Amino acid sequence: MPETLVAVEHHDATALVTLDRPAALNALSRELVTQLADRLEEVAADPTVRAVVLTGSEKAFCAGADIAEIPHMTGASPTDRLPFDRLFDTVASLPRPTIAAVRGLAFGGGCELVLACDTAVAGRSARFAVPEVKLGVIPGAGGTQRLVHAIGKAKAMRMLLTGGPVDAQWAHEAGLVADVVDDDGVIGRALEIADHVGGNAPRAVILAADSARHAQELPLHQGLAHERRNFLLALGTSDAHEGVAAFTAHRHPTFTGR
Repeated sequence: MPETLVAVEHHDATALVTLDRPAALNALSRELVTQLADRLEEVAADPTVRAVVLTGSEKAFCAGADIAEIPHMTGASPTDRLPFDRLFDTVASLPRPTIAAVRGLAFGGGCELVLACDTAVAGRSARFAVPEVKLGVIPGAGGTQRLVHAIGKAKAMRMLLTGGPVDAQWAHEAGLVADVVDDDGVIGRALEIADHVGGNAPRAVILAADSARHAQELPLHQGLAHERRNFLLALGTSDAHEGVAAFTAHRHPTFTGR
């Protein structure tokens, strides 16, 4: 039996998914990548889950790819599937909002995992880096693309071309993370955000996240068209009628996800 490297806990409507390879600073081995993708697909299929919090250990959210995996990718063609593709595709397209809760190192693939999530909370110990150029390679799981979208060209280029780390406060001011709190409050704040998400209309949340994700991929006129499509889909739901009726009656809405 393979070692269990990912733990899942349920907190009301939130799934807390924890990378559990602390001795290796949660480095992304092939087995960890497979287990994490499996667990995320399982929670996404659970109708009781409305948000996902992804976290690691106190010392490291994720220190990046396991160096032992790099030689296995040498010689691959641009059209080949790489060992990490399924995981990052799963995170980026998960039909539930994702919140990274980061303490300690988020380097390389760990930083790319944060970027693939919808939002992030960082502890004061958090350090972010894309140090691949120091090894003679570059980020290969979306780092060069999502980092520019997240923090802008100038700041992204500083991180990408120097490979040096930035602290939590810099990451917050740059727009890489949404909140910075003491380390012992990171998971609590992430769960609090997830709880607020879970209290809203489920389909509206999914459609809003889908529209925002497409903003990174589409020209503005296409993004606006996609938003309009999702707006009309949301408007036709029972939850939209309930939300408007509850607001008019000055009561709390009861959303059903329909």
